[in-house]
Amino acid sequence: MIMKIEKYESGEEEEEVKDFSSVITRTAAFFSAGSPLRSISQFGGPAYEERPQQTEMALRISDALALSKNICVEAPTGVGKSFAYLVPAIYYALESGKPVIISTETINLQDQLINKDIPLIKKAIGLEFKAVLAKGRSNYLCMRRLGMASGKNASELLPLEALHSGVSRIQKWAKSSDDGAKGSIDFPYSKNLWEHVCSEVGNCMRNKCEHYKSCFYWRARKSWDSSDIIVANHALFFTDLKMRSVEEMESSLLPEYSALILDEAHKLEDEAAQHLGLHLSSFGVRSFLRKLYDPEKARGLLMIGGDRSMALRKTVSETLTASDFFFESARNYLAERNKGEIRIMNPFFIEDTITVQFQKLDKELEEFIKSCEDDSIRQEMTAQYMVSTYYSKGFFDFLNMKMPGHVYWIEGKGEGGGLHTAPVEIGKLLSQLLFSIEEPIVLTSATLSVNKSLDFYFSRIGFADGEALILDTPFDYMSQVSLYVPKMPLPDTEDYFDSLCMRVQEYIRMTHGKAFVLFTSYDLLKKSATSLRRFFDEMGIKLMIQGGDLPPAMMLEEFRRDTNSVIFGTNSFWSGVDVPGEALSNVIITKLPFSVPDQPIVQARNEKVRELGGNPFFDYQVPEAVLRFKQGTGRLIRRKSDKGIIVVLDRRIVSKNYGRDFLESLPPCRLWIE
Repeated sequence: MIMKIEKYESGEEEEEVKDFSSVITRTAAFFSAGSPLRSISQFGGPAYEERPQQTEMALRISDALALSKNICVEAPTGVGKSFAYLVPAIYYALESGKPVIISTETINLQDQLINKDIPLIKKAIGLEFKAVLAKGRSNYLCMRRLGMASGKNASELLPLEALHSGVSRIQKWAKSSDDGAKGSIDFPYSKNLWEHVCSEVGNCMRNKCEHYKSCFYWRARKSWDSSDIIVANHALFFTDLKMRSVEEMESSLLPEYSALILDEAHKLEDEAAQHLGLHLSSFGVRSFLRKLYDPEKARGLLMIGGDRSMALRKTVSETLTASDFFFESARNYLAERNKGEIRIMNPFFIEDTITVQFQKLDKELEEFIKSCEDDSIRQEMTAQYMVSTYYSKGFFDFLNMKMPGHVYWIEGKGEGGGLHTAPVEIGKLLSQLLFSIEEPIVLTSATLSVNKSLDFYFSRIGFADGEALILDTPFDYMSQVSLYVPKMPLPDTEDYFDSLCMRVQEYIRMTHGKAFVLFTSYDLLKKSATSLRRFFDEMGIKLMIQGGDLPPAMMLEEFRRDTNSVIFGTNSFWSGVDVPGEALSNVIITKLPFSVPDQPIVQARNEKVRELGGNPFFDYQVPEAVLRFKQGTGRLIRRKSDKGIIVVLDRRIVSKNYGRDFLESLPPCRLWIE
């Protein structure tokens, strides 16, 4: 890597070549025949297994880091990819003097890295280094805001009287808490209350705050600066990336880093689309406005202002009315077309009754802030002003369609529905924002390739001028897995549902539960669960359905405990779920996981493929579905002792030419086709 060193006495700049070759040699030594991994069981780790794929991955990553190159690695389950990138990352961070960021999609992987893998490596590697988990700012308690919520104005600030007892419990907890993070709270608390006491960027007085030296967030933030490895999630990383792309931003969420490792990188396109777009919900707008002033309860920040805030309270009430009317118009627009979501193709699809009202609120908030004598109240109001300007600009940009290269849509589901945009060409955007940085970037996941090529993945995320590595699975699928494709009607035919229910019963009997049944439609999941409930009761098998009584994390916990149970799952169970052993012995794919073609973002991506001369179905929808298929079937085999069956209840996998892409995406295994 070339590092620039400024000569202040002469004002000249000269380049010093820093040698990182030791990263390569030390990584090679760690994974050599005398590897410290051989004794890792002494430290509570698993028995050592030599994994050539892991060694190759580690060496290639160490080479990329040392030479400041980008690299993308598909590392199937069982390779041990976290060790393969952690070891060279640690050596590189220590040599460069700046942290390496490791970003993941799931909390489970973050926990594994911080609480299991990194402590084991620290014991084996024989070097001192510091690793921390970076959380978003709102995860930390703000003592200044807690003081406001418990002080003389608490009755005006808190939206409900019942929240006062919660404040007392949080005060008591804060006195003994080491990190002030909400994840450390060991008692039930209101989400609404936490929003009134957590740290927020606009609310922070930084070194002007009396609590600055003991601030939970800034203590954490300073620890990140002095760390070698920082584990974050994709949401935090992409928020930071968005902030860095805005020139007027004075700060970023993450410290300067020497390298970036993006694990679970198969989610990169969707995560970037979500976090680099715009989202305006009825629920969010109402929550914000009622925080300022709730006319029904006569509570909110503006109650502190007394008579001075009466005119502003009236404006907030008017904005609430305008917001309700606007979102009701949007929901009516959907209802008239009998849609749950619909793409917006032209500006002003409904009358703009909200932008001018928010612009008025902006001006009055700005004037009110100038009259605030209390520093703490002024800071709180400044934060609300920032939110208000976000909404006024957001509504204006959406209704005028001022965001080039974005797809626009509205939806009615969720907490009040909302307005959304997302960039269509994520690859082009990431090429500019992410892959243009000087620091080396490592991408890795178990599922990135289609037809043994990373070309499709690279085209979607804008990865170029980097190295590619596709590793073989360390598992023997031929002896561990049987793949069944029974005779079935096609999914869009009348007899498909009855056949689906019959076949699910057949294959559930084969393993007596122990199964994930994966759906692409929640409606089909619910209909199937209703039809099959009696069967499961008679078999004595517990059926859990996504969207039922238990959240996904508790469903998994119960599934692992009750080894005969079955989960009917949709999106969140297709990836990021790890159930090794007998508990999961059967994965049933009800339909090939094609995206719904009339979803706004899918429509827009298809149009872009067609515009560039491609075939949307074969060049985008099929490879995207293949990757998701690989993720779903990948839930089954998590270690060398695992065995089980994969069942595909979609005949297209053998009746259509493109079905071969799905079959060939799996390692060779025993195949049973009726």
